[in-house]
Amino acid sequence: MAVGLHDFPLIPEIKGVRIGVTEAGIKKANKKDLVLFELCEGASVAGVFTQNAFCAAPVRICQKHLSTTNSRYLLVNTGNANAGTGKSGLENALKTCDALALQVGVDVDAVLPFSTGVIGEPLQVNKIIDAIPAAIANLSADNWNAAGVGIMTTDTLPKGSVRTFEFEGRTYTVAGISKGAGMIRPNMATMLGYVFSDISMDEDLLHSILKDVVNKSFNRITVDSDTSTNDSCIAVATGMASNVKLTSINEPLTQVFISAFTEVMQELAHAIVRDGEGATKFVTVEVVGAVEQQDATKTAFEIAHSPLVKTALFASDPNWGRILAVVGRAGVENLDVDKVQLHINGFEIARDGGRSPDYLEEHGQKAMAPDEIHICIDLGMGKESDMVWTTDFSHEYVTINAEYRT
Repeated sequence: MAVGLHDFPLIPEIKGVRIGVTEAGIKKANKKDLVLFELCEGASVAGVFTQNAFCAAPVRICQKHLSTTNSRYLLVNTGNANAGTGKSGLENALKTCDALALQVGVDVDAVLPFSTGVIGEPLQVNKIIDAIPAAIANLSADNWNAAGVGIMTTDTLPKGSVRTFEFEGRTYTVAGISKGAGMIRPNMATMLGYVFSDISMDEDLLHSILKDVVNKSFNRITVDSDTSTNDSCIAVATGMASNVKLTSINEPLTQVFISAFTEVMQELAHAIVRDGEGATKFVTVEVVGAVEQQDATKTAFEIAHSPLVKTALFASDPNWGRILAVVGRAGVENLDVDKVQLHINGFEIARDGGRSPDYLEEHGQKAMAPDEIHICIDLGMGKESDMVWTTDFSHEYVTINAEYRT
């Protein structure tokens, strides 16, 4: 079930972007599973990809194509990850790029392929090639919701976000979609994420902003601590808003854009957690009082990844000792446990390394009952902090992943 996930937003036309969605029958019949994004000439495109060494064939091709020419098309299939497929996987991914490039009249390097689904199975390349004409025929400026549905795998709902802002009399839009519910500890981005704006921006600047913002959004979420082979996040600036092309992070318009871009990226990242496989809780883990930010980050992730903590969250069980145990093994150098404080949803649970004198079991029960939980650990050592977002572990999570291929 999705935890507090809002309805898919109404995304206005972003000039320079058209979307086509169709059924290729890759894994299931009568399912939208092929999505095509068409970008205008001159659009700036930036991407970040999984750090998993067993990265998928389309990831390797995307990285190569991004470095060689201006991208014009993004081709996304679900139902098959085309990962762990060796040389034939690369050949098959390139075949889909070749087929699309031939039909739309661009160089093959202008096509970026993306895949998500089961790892280790050969890509049914002919089904994708046969469906490409239908995706081209379906190209439209208002296919956002259909695209959100088309990139889903175990997601229960499509995920989208949009922000519109004005600057010096000109209106700009930032909008995107994402997918992901399991195999989520991105280590760069999310399983698949696409964010678009009509702003005009230098490609190097866009890439720099994207890398920074994923560290504040997609790189701060985890469902099950597994980094996917296919994680890809793409940012596109079409330039159709006709502003003077941005080249510096210090320009006032760049700063306004970064604010809107960050909001969209964080909302898409949160949506993935809210729709985590079998999730019944949306959990914020905040660690403050660290000497170094990396200590706050690793402590927060250790808590978010702990099966004992996550199962207690599912049961709404205030077994807060499990959290302190994780803090103690997180590897924070010179940690003084007598200074550690723990709050859950505003209730003081632990003070000075032990049970708060004001704590009652009923406080813990009230703290753990809601479907949105904020865990805050104060290490009492310094001024650095960080925050990650995660889910609980439920019976349904096990069922979904035990039966994933059936």
